[in-house]
Amino acid sequence: MVRFALEHRFDHIQIEGEHGFGKPEERAYTHAMEALSVTARETWMVGDNLEWEVAAPQRLGIYAIWHDGYGVGLPPDSPVRPDRIIRRLSELLP
Repeated sequence: MVRFALEHRFDHIQIEGEHGFGKPEERAYTHAMEALSVTARETWMVGDNLEWEVAAPQRLGIYAIWHDGYGVGLPPDSPVRPDRIIRRLSELLP
């Protein structure tokens, strides 16, 4: 974030080492939602880790988007089902 001067593009930046908790702990997500004054129903989580960025957020009612950047698809035996799958972050734009 600092290296590329991106801080100004975000309303909240949460770093695990600064808070003592992180994904997939429930309070990592709830803390971010509280900081942004949003509910789970208003929140999207985007990431490439099926447990941390799909399964854990879904348990809280967060819309979970899996970034399949390599295009390998879901593992056939995966119990995790993302709400949406994208290959590129640009797919999130209107």
